[in-house]
Amino acid sequence: MPVRSADPDAIAEAAYKLASGEIVACPTEGVYGLACDPLSNVALAKLLNLKKRPSGKGFILVADRFESLRPFVALEDQHLVVSLPLLPAPCTWIFPAARACPPTLLGDHETVAVRVSAHPVLAGLSAAFGGPIVSTSANPSGARPARTASEVQAYFPEGLALVLDGPLGGLTGPTEIRDASDGRIVRAAPR
Repeated sequence: MPVRSADPDAIAEAAYKLASGEIVACPTEGVYGLACDPLSNVALAKLLNLKKRPSGKGFILVADRFESLRPFVALEDQHLVVSLPLLPAPCTWIFPAARACPPTLLGDHETVAVRVSAHPVLAGLSAAFGGPIVSTSANPSGARPARTASEVQAYFPEGLALVLDGPLGGLTGPTEIRDASDGRIVRAAPR
């Protein structure tokens, strides 16, 4: 699998690969993530198989702006009050899923996890793709998430179309997850 420095040309190539149903890896706020098209059942099945991940866990959607995520979430006033002032931020929010949200993204849940990212590579990939992307930590299920491009390659010698090499954000692990209705922490950020 090719590894490319995460410059604008490589990000555009990665967006093309996503649109073609492929899986790419890129740096995020705290770990490397695996990304795919959230509306491609083929890509989602590849991702589940690659990670050996149970389908019931659902996926996180990441975008460069909240407007891209609106078709996937059912918004109520309290959700806006709690979460919108904090966007973009290295925090994932759980919202009730919109009726049109594909069940393959939700797993066994009636909610969808979303994040507006300010990370330049992750946000750039979403912008180049033209909408939200699935982002899940780059590791086989149960293993420690990759924090470098070489760790991604070691975990996944096959199955990825491209690895974007670049710096992580300031976190030391995956983002915090909060409930958008009340701000409750579902998964704490690493310290």
